Amino acid sequence: MTHEQAPTNSLWFLDTLVTIRVSETDGQDRISVLEHRAAHGDSPPLHIHHTEDEIFHVLEGTFRFHIGDAEHRLGVGDVLLAPKGVPHQYRVESAAGGRWLTITTPGDFERFVRAIARPAERLALPEPGGAPSPEAVAALTEAASRYGIEIIGPPLH
Repeated sequence: MTHEQAPTNSLWFLDTLVTIRVSETDGQDRISVLEHRAAHGDSPPLHIHHTEDEIFHVLEGTFRFHIGDAEHRLGVGDVLLAPKGVPHQYRVESAAGGRWLTITTPGDFERFVRAIARPAERLALPEPGGAPSPEAVAALTEAASRYGIEIIGPPLH
């Protein structure tokens, strides 16, 4: 990945680079398409989306997903649905990191990303933040809840 100037639709969301490809405000059905890049080992905490299904489409790399009680291994071209109301999370397994799309409607996940992200300074991953403090975890959990997302467990290791 180059280190060129990031466009205004690119954000640093936690330790990932997110580019908003289709915003929930672009169409009438509030469909959101976000492109993510993350380093090896990246994993969000176990969480539930209460207001929207989440579709994952892998563009680069390999991933391990936990959705409900099932584990899935995904590679380039694979697509997986995380239904609303079902606990889920992923982990980037490939050494070179991963790139994927998330597709949601009605846009709560996109609004959450925008609320806690900061503009990307370049088209590269942000410097790793390390383990979050208890205060940072509490702030993330509170922010997520405003967008119908409930954090219920730690990241995958």
